[in-house]
Amino acid sequence: MWSRRQGRLRPTVCGVEELRRRRREREAALRKARREQQLVSKRLLRNDAPEEAGEGCVAAILGETEVQQFLRQAQRGTEEKEREGALVSLRRGLQHPETQQTFIRLEGSMRTLVGLLTSNQALLQLEAARCLHELSHSEQSTVAEACLPATSYLLTYLSSHSSDFIELCLYTLGNLIVESEAVRRQLLPQGIVPALAACIQSPHVAVLEALGYALSQLLQAEEAPEKIIPSSILASTLPQHMLQMLQPGPKLNPGVAVEFAWCLHYIICSQVSNPLLIGHGALSTLGLLLLDLAGAVQKTEDAGLELLACPVLRCLSNLLTEAAVETVGGQMQLRDERVVAALFILLQFFFQKQPSLLPEGLWLLNNLTANSPSFCTSLLSLDLIEPLLQLLPVSNVVSVMVLTVLCNVAEKGPAYCQRLWPGPLLPALLHTLAFSDTEVVGQSLELLHLLFLYQPEAVQVFLQQSGLQALERHQEEAQLQDRVYALQQTALQG
Repeated sequence: MWSRRQGRLRPTVCGVEELRRRRREREAALRKARREQQLVSKRLLRNDAPEEAGEGCVAAILGETEVQQFLRQAQRGTEEKEREGALVSLRRGLQHPETQQTFIRLEGSMRTLVGLLTSNQALLQLEAARCLHELSHSEQSTVAEACLPATSYLLTYLSSHSSDFIELCLYTLGNLIVESEAVRRQLLPQGIVPALAACIQSPHVAVLEALGYALSQLLQAEEAPEKIIPSSILASTLPQHMLQMLQPGPKLNPGVAVEFAWCLHYIICSQVSNPLLIGHGALSTLGLLLLDLAGAVQKTEDAGLELLACPVLRCLSNLLTEAAVETVGGQMQLRDERVVAALFILLQFFFQKQPSLLPEGLWLLNNLTANSPSFCTSLLSLDLIEPLLQLLPVSNVVSVMVLTVLCNVAEKGPAYCQRLWPGPLLPALLHTLAFSDTEVVGQSLELLHLLFLYQPEAVQVFLQQSGLQALERHQEEAQLQDRVYALQQTALQG
């Protein structure tokens, strides 16, 4: 994830530009990693009636004869109850991959199911849609592509009066979207984006959550950055509505917010038009949501808060790397001390409850402090260096990010280094220099280099604490020896 170019940090050279170049490389690598770590998945919406659930029997795998029988009963039965029951039996059988394959091999089976989906009887429509939903959850792309004749109808029914039916259609479409490009090639000209945009006006929370899911599946498509986001998504009102869904307040629904925060994350990762999002106030909205989350974790032990915190942190981190942040006053959309304080509340929450999310928060702190003296000042004035150092033992990845943030502060000059040194930083650095991980040691050396440059008395204190012996451990390591040698020379000359 981290890339680094070897180079000697000479004692007579500042090295600040070199540090900035390395940071840019790391940020690019992190963005790439986050784009590749997508959350492609399928969801199954099952709501069996109580009498079905209470039967205590496992749905059986259906053979060709049984599938044909249930389809015939559903299509030609004399009573609606009989027809509905046949579809229920078929739907339960379609929970098995074997039945799914049998179904798509039968000639005319999908045509019959689509006919029932478009019938004028609501209960039959609903059960036919549930059958399609079971098929959409298949892991086989051939099954998803067999559902193509139904997609235009599923889109049409997004304007239905039944919120339950709309929710089912959205989850089914979301499952189909992610399966293959062939499905997306059919859905886009059929108008899936305008249909989804219309759903965002729904007053029903379940519909909005299903909409966020379907939209996130579409935005994760490989071709989304070139073919979907620029021409369809950004040309619609969806981005503005997404930001409205993330506005803190009594109307904020956590489930809906999670879905749309991930949608926003995928749009931002595409880097198609992030200045447009910044211009719409994305930084301000996300910053306020960050403050809201920090307040929430202080009041509750709910472990579900990290589900929203993760995409919010990623969105903010990515937006802060945009050049447009400065030109449109993006930094002014974030209140320095409040954001830093909120971020540390979340870091403490992650430390105790969800350590795997610490890199997300630290990546944001890195991007906040990279080019902003005011955020570095906030870090110091709020006495947050020691809490930051307490995160070092969590993992090597966390250690590298903590040290990178401290480098951001140190590179701002003598006044900042004076406030960093010595305090708890010296024993922490002596400890990280003992690590076996090259990245951790390398970042420790960069921080020491800055401290020696801007705080010359740091050299003597370092020597008094057996600093040279700590450096000698790494002087034979190829990736570190140039920097170790430079620091040794600086220390000896000091």
